[in-house]
This record gives sequence, structure tokens and C-alpha cells, in this order.
Amino acid sequence: MEDLSYIINQLGEERELYYNAIAPPIIQTSNFAFKDFASMRSTFEDEYAGDYIYTKAKNPTVDILRKKLAALQGAEDALITNSGSSAIFCSILANVKAGDHIISVRKPYSWAVNMLEVVLPKFNVTHTYVDGRDINNFITACQPNTTLIYLESPNSFSFELQDLAAVGSFAQSKGITTIIDNSYCTPLFQNPHALGIDLCLHSATKYISGHSDTVAGVITGSKARLKKIFDSELSNSGTSISPFNAWLLLRGLRTLEIRLQRISESTPRVVQFLKNHPLVEKVIFPFDKDFPQYELARQQMTGACGLFTIVLPPVSYQQIEAFALSLQNFLLAVSWGGHESLVMPKAAGIKPENYEIDNPEHRMVRLYIGLEQVEILIKDLDNALSVLQRN
Repeated sequence: MEDLSYIINQLGEERELYYNAIAPPIIQTSNFAFKDFASMRSTFEDEYAGDYIYTKAKNPTVDILRKKLAALQGAEDALITNSGSSAIFCSILANVKAGDHIISVRKPYSWAVNMLEVVLPKFNVTHTYVDGRDINNFITACQPNTTLIYLESPNSFSFELQDLAAVGSFAQSKGITTIIDNSYCTPLFQNPHALGIDLCLHSATKYISGHSDTVAGVITGSKARLKKIFDSELSNSGTSISPFNAWLLLRGLRTLEIRLQRISESTPRVVQFLKNHPLVEKVIFPFDKDFPQYELARQQMTGACGLFTIVLPPVSYQQIEAFALSLQNFLLAVSWGGHESLVMPKAAGIKPENYEIDNPEHRMVRLYIGLEQVEILIKDLDNALSVLQRN
């Protein structure tokens, strides 16, 4: 990676082109004019490498962001979409055809599941879920028509990892494309491309934005792979990001490093408190030494940020609800990566009559540590956990 400070503050920002303004402008236009036939014709021939035609595909504000995110992720180029789910949609669809087979890790992000189980079967594309913690499961699941392996390391609830170098090496030996959702780690804390992974996805809604005020996705990879996506799936689906939302992400990038530093300092303190708490059965966090894949996490990740899960002891559905609602400094919400701390109980997605008190997965509660003072968050959690004794 180039110097981090240079990427965040200078790369792609040709300030002499916009009156030496410190903040880049929002080029809020739908259309671009050409000075002559030749430039228009050459851009029609290759819009990916050519001039600007239409903001649906390319825009100057978005291109500043593309350059920064590609450099941060150690890739040749980046495409920015209007959501993380559209990044998943475009990258997968660009790399399969009717009759192909996909290997995916178990329990990926819900819209990846929808892509695999609802969208692609319409085109006779099949899939196999595997426990990604063992490279042999990918090898065993591979079929003659396997063209894609979909990864999520760590995933965003129970945080299973895949050995990215091993999967990348196997896939390359078979000519199989690899895609990873790298949202948990951000570009700063994990570089899948260096480990042999072809395409890297991010929900930019989360840490990259950092302010919970925009929705976006990122795809990084080689120019050849991204041109393929740009020319068809991205342009045809119209899922590019707006100039204003790209500008919000540029603003978020300015503080990405310092936000992650604060969160990475607070999270281990909260994790340690909860590990020692009598009303917490288990804490699941990749950088905790009791995490089953701790050594692999330390090997391929340089940070673990603020997302982790606790397992409550056998308590009722109503007790889990009471715990979550007793928190004063954690908002009951999905997603993560903003300034605010969040709580998301697994039970919230389960009907009360289907809740199984003896199923540890039903008692999982995901926590996200934001930018609040860590002492306040620890006290809040302690008070909320005491509710479990009173109910």
C-alpha cells in the first residue's frame, strides 16, 4: 500500500482543476459534453477507459473515491455501487453463466444468500455451502462446472474465518474466480488481494462512511476484471453511486484511520469485561485468544475493529429483549461502522414461539463498539446484564 496519509488526503485530488478547493467538488451532473466527434467516438468504444459520458456509469467525484479505495485495498481499480448488496449482485453475476456452480461459505450476508438461493437458480446456477474453516471442504465441494468461490472472512455474526491464501491458491490452480466480502476488516486491516483473492467487496455504508448517513458498496480488483463488471452488470443495472454520496464517503475516509484506532482500543476492554462477567456465557471475537481461529486471525488480519458477539446464558426470549432495551448507550439496530454503538440480538429475527432456550445461537447478541467513552459503555452493559437476574 502507498503511504496511508497520502492516499486519504491527496491521491486523486487535482485541486488545481477546481480552484484549489480543499474539499473536492460534487460534480452534480447527469450528462457530459464532448468537444469533438473523435473524443465522443473513442469514449463510445470504451467508456471504462474513456472520458465521461453519463453519471450512471462514471463521474469525476466518484473517480476520486475509486482511486483512493483501490489504493487502500492494494488493487488496480475500484468500482463504487449504490449499496453493498449491489456490489455482491454485480460481482457474482459477472462471473457466472447458466449451468455454473458456486461454492460459498455457510451463512454469508443475507443478500448474498438471496442471490444464491433466489436469483441465480432462475438461470440454472447452483451452489454448495461449506464450512469455510477447512480448506478441504472447498476441495471436496468443487465440481467440473465450479466457476466461483464466495468468501466472507470473518463473517459478521459468528466470525468464522477462511484461510485466504489456501483458498486463493486452490482456486487459481482450478481457474476459479474468488470473491470475498471484506467489510468486517476494512481495507486497512486485511488485504485479500495479496493473499490471492480476485475480487474484494465492502459495504462502504459501514466503516468507510463512518457517519451512518449514506449507503454504498465497493468492488476492487484488477482492471480487466472490473472492466468486465463495468461494461455489463454495473452499467446495465444502473447501480452506480451518486456524486453526493461519493462525496460523503470521501469525507468519511478522512477520519477512517483515527476512528478505527479509537474503536480498536475500546473493543478489547469491553470484550475482557464481558468475558469476566458471570452473566455472559461466551464472547466471540477474532482477536480474543480463546477464539478458535485466533492464530489465523492474527496471521491474515492486522485489526479486528469493533464488532463481536456474546452468548447469553439460558434465558427466556423476554429476558433477551429486556437486556437489549435496557441499554442506554447502544442503539437497537442493524449494520455497524458508524460513531454510535449498536446491539442486535439474534432473537430479534426469531418468532417468540420458535425461540429455543437451549440453542446457543438463539442467545447470541451482536454488539458494535462505537466512539463513545469506553467506561460509559462498560457501565451500560453491566447495568443491562443485571436485568437478567431480575426477570
